[in-house]
Amino acid sequence: MLGSGDRSVRELADELPISRPAVSRHLRLLKEAGLVTDRAEGTRRLYRLHDKGIEAVRAYLEEVWGDAAARFRLVAENSPRRGQAPAR
Repeated sequence: MLGSGDRSVRELADELPISRPAVSRHLRLLKEAGLVTDRAEGTRRLYRLHDKGIEAVRAYLEEVWGDAAARFRLVAENSPRRGQAPAR
């Protein structure tokens, strides 16, 4: 939801099946992890994805899962389909 732009806790909570305090706790943890930033606008805070934090997560996942995904693709492409005899 934050990928589409800045959102307040209330806006997020209105679209989620959890309470505003729960949304606030999640946002606090995401902020501590460097994945979201916030700014004050009047009496409310607006949250958005932190580009550098998201890029760091993406790079980590590609590093960890990149090779595994490539190997999985090779196995999937070279495995017989269900109901077919193995290639000889």
